[in-house]
Amino acid sequence: MVEVLTVVVFLLVACGTAWVGLRAGAWRARGVERLASQPLQAAAGVPSPAALWRDLVSRLGTAVPASARSLPLLKRRLMRAGFRNLHAARYFQGARALATVLFSFGALCLAWRLGAAPDNLVLGVGAATAIGYVAPTQYLLLCIRRRQRAIARGLPNALDLMVVCVESGLGIDQTTLQVAKELQSAYPAICSEFTIMNLELRAGKPRAEALHNLADRTGVEDVKKLVAVLVQTDRFGTSIAQSLRGHADYLRAMSRQRAEERASKLAVKLVFPIFFCVLPSLFVVTVGPVITRLVRDLIPMVENM
Repeated sequence: MVEVLTVVVFLLVACGTAWVGLRAGAWRARGVERLASQPLQAAAGVPSPAALWRDLVSRLGTAVPASARSLPLLKRRLMRAGFRNLHAARYFQGARALATVLFSFGALCLAWRLGAAPDNLVLGVGAATAIGYVAPTQYLLLCIRRRQRAIARGLPNALDLMVVCVESGLGIDQTTLQVAKELQSAYPAICSEFTIMNLELRAGKPRAEALHNLADRTGVEDVKKLVAVLVQTDRFGTSIAQSLRGHADYLRAMSRQRAEERASKLAVKLVFPIFFCVLPSLFVVTVGPVITRLVRDLIPMVENM
């Protein structure tokens, strides 16, 4: 009986393996056909969810445009966050309008589900509307801060590579282009800014204007100082390599001082976690057994007295 069962299991496994091997080619062919049919579907005019979402946001942004006074500030913020699309401001306005409507509708549905009073309903919907209006701006500011930190983190290494390129005989235009190529995978944010500056120089803009545009696009204080150094070097004809090396040393010294400052603030910041998290558990571990023993020994003595 055991031998028959073994033979049956062996035949089943062999047949299953053969079937999978034969069907693998058909599965692979269907996968290739499915991947190849995507451009045909796109050409046939079948819209994707991303395209529908983009079209909706674009229509809302067109219906609710930004004011003429706030539009330059919005475009500068979008550029500093890395959104360089020509219609980025319109998409942002549409996203903010959609977020406002969705938050208001969600708060209204939640209040109706909970049976809130009219006063609470008005307050809840108003707060949700304000949150929906402010949330895209806060997300944009978060993207700006994140990108500025990435640029400031990659600037010292970019300066070191710029010093090497300048000392090897390259000009400042070729140096920025070479740095953008070499550090693209490590620091893409600052490399994209260098690439845009090089494109502006190729388009015919003066070097000082292209450098000032670089400082304005990033909004990083260290980049502004680098731009000032390069402009003064270009104006007075001093050595670019010495200026870059001195500025790189300055940036590393400033980074070291900021690290020391954060380390000195660490002791003060740890007071509250230690006081509220560590000391209670330490108090329970050290004093708890003593209190338990006192209660266990003193209470019978008091009762006997």
